[in-house]
Amino acid sequence: MTPMIDIGPVDAIPLRGSRSVTLDGQNIAVFRTGDDRIFALVNRCPHKHGPLSEGIIHGHAVACPLHNWRISLETGEALGADKGCTPTVAVQVEAGRILLAAPIRVAA
Repeated sequence: MTPMIDIGPVDAIPLRGSRSVTLDGQNIAVFRTGDDRIFALVNRCPHKHGPLSEGIIHGHAVACPLHNWRISLETGEALGADKGCTPTVAVQVEAGRILLAAPIRVAA
């Protein structure tokens, strides 16, 4: 079983908001959707490597702040006509705390 890392309370992230954390040298974007679900992705758009944590959340997708690519929070896949994928990070919520799996290392 992959060890999970406690990164803090769910309430530290506003609804439709995000924050970034560094785990094992990898920058991770953690999102809280309007329906109070938590998702985590490597904080890098597959297009121009924009910081997804600075994007706007729409449902279960985030718009990259650089070129407005929409990325699925569930799969990391670019939506619409765009092609590319951002690695997802496994998330659990226990007793109001966000737990993340150590991310897979992504080449720069």
